[in-house]
Amino acid sequence: MRERVTPGTAVAIVAVAVFAIVALLFGFTVISTDDEAALTESFDPAAYVEDNWDAVQLAIKEGSVPLADLLNAIEPGPDGQIAAADLVPVVAAMGSELSGEAQVYRVTGTGTVTDVDLESSRGSIGLDVDGYDGPIKVRAWIGTRIPSDNSAVRDAAGFIDFGDFREQTEYGKVAKEINSKVVENLEGLDKENLAGKRVELTGAIGLRVANRPTLDVSELDIVPIEVIER
Repeated sequence: MRERVTPGTAVAIVAVAVFAIVALLFGFTVISTDDEAALTESFDPAAYVEDNWDAVQLAIKEGSVPLADLLNAIEPGPDGQIAAADLVPVVAAMGSELSGEAQVYRVTGTGTVTDVDLESSRGSIGLDVDGYDGPIKVRAWIGTRIPSDNSAVRDAAGFIDFGDFREQTEYGKVAKEINSKVVENLEGLDKENLAGKRVELTGAIGLRVANRPTLDVSELDIVPIEVIER
């Protein structure tokens, strides 16, 4: 005797068939409860940076090039501009390029502090760099706040990749927390009395190159992870 198919059963069979077809066409990912919890877990940028800060500093110190050598390799025109194409051999030899969006350089050097600007939280010093007498001016951020759009130290680390994070927001928060660590490193510096002093600094310089045929390099800003009076 043939079993009778009720209307409700028929609808269920059709629904399953439709789901199977859609799954085949578009694909679905089945995740476990543990994986789902991991995806929804909030990201802690402070903890991430705390765990990786020593490695960031070590990478920059060990991979740094002499600041004077970098400055001497960059040859701007009278207007302080340089063609982006002219920086290609410079970054190949002394820095790193981030997917065509930016260049970053790990640097170390000594020099004399020409001036101190602490008028705002983004305090800075000017630096007369030993071994360089060209037109490029150099400043280093030493205030209680690094400019929010500056991610040079994060990018210079070399092992913190955008693909390691779920979204741009997390990646940006890491840069912010790293900049906070930079500020902590400089807390013991006698900032008000640095003018005329000789210092040694190590840090990172970032240049944004995306869609820019020329760049203004009349002044380069360093985010220092370390400043030592000499």
